Amino acid sequence: MAAKKAAPPASTVVLLVRHGQTPTTGAVLPGRARGLHLAESGTKQAERVAERIAELKNVDAVYASPLERARETAAPIGAARGLKVQVERGLVECDFGEWTGAELKALMKLPEWRTVQQAPSTFRFPGGESFTEMQARMVTAVDRLRAKHPGGTIVCVSHADPIKALVAHAMGTHLDLFQRIVISTCSVSAIAYTGGAPIVLTVNSTGASLAELRPS
Repeated sequence: MAAKKAAPPASTVVLLVRHGQTPTTGAVLPGRARGLHLAESGTKQAERVAERIAELKNVDAVYASPLERARETAAPIGAARGLKVQVERGLVECDFGEWTGAELKALMKLPEWRTVQQAPSTFRFPGGESFTEMQARMVTAVDRLRAKHPGGTIVCVSHADPIKALVAHAMGTHLDLFQRIVISTCSVSAIAYTGGAPIVLTVNSTGASLAELRPS
């Protein structure tokens, strides 16, 4: 009698949520500056994404970047699932160094802006972090968190660039192409981690049901 094959390990699904809209979204590069809270529209976005995630059968944990706008987005998600939001430093925004707080329209006029957009793997923000370091930090943090919940589903509330970099890594896409990925406020991107390569289930989802997320 042939031995029964062992079932493949269940995948761990990571839901990546960008924080909700703030008063400076799209106008300023806030970086890690403290004191930036959600706008009224961002609070409503956070409530809506919490409702979407509440439709899932199971959520094992909710993690958030330490910045206020991320924790405020995570709060209704945790409340809807009866889970305490856990702060994870590795999910924090990129350190933009001397560019922190600058207006985007001014930064776009700098010669370095083309490098940021077209060859980000070669760029380090003056006095801050490189995109390569940001990606490595984000991948390491998510690897650590998903290892704590094998076969489960976790939520990680972070920021646009770290999420874009993680999605690019999961897709096997070079970091120099990560700016082609759009991550809107309070969008959900989902990655399933199995024993093999990660599987990207959705990117920048802002309205569709999340209930059917699973590897095909």
